[in-house]
Amino acid sequence: MYAMAMQMRVKNMNVKYASFIPLLLVLTFSSKLPAKEVVVEIYKKAFIPADIRVEKGDTVIWKNIEKRQYHNVWFKQFNTEEPDYFFPGESYQRTFNDTGVFVYECGPHPKMTGTVTVQ
Repeated sequence: MYAMAMQMRVKNMNVKYASFIPLLLVLTFSSKLPAKEVVVEIYKKAFIPADIRVEKGDTVIWKNIEKRQYHNVWFKQFNTEEPDYFFPGESYQRTFNDTGVFVYECGPHPKMTGTVTVQ
């Protein structure tokens, strides 16, 4: 009798909590992945890689690994003044909260160009 009562109790508990399984699945698979950081190195007057794809909310970090040369990252489409330079060992970062294609260049070296595509 005791064994039968325990089986019924376990069966009722399984039915009781079974309604939470779909909710748990939705929460697990619909939660947004945390934003990530993507590094672009600047070396020999080039952005490496020059063209990148990131997700909305990600941050791109440009690291100047040159020995002597200064650079900047200028998004002219935002109609802003040329940003400050950063020197060897320094970096610049930007978080992208909007989707689109963002073209940039190095102000002192306009042949250095790149794009960030935000999905």
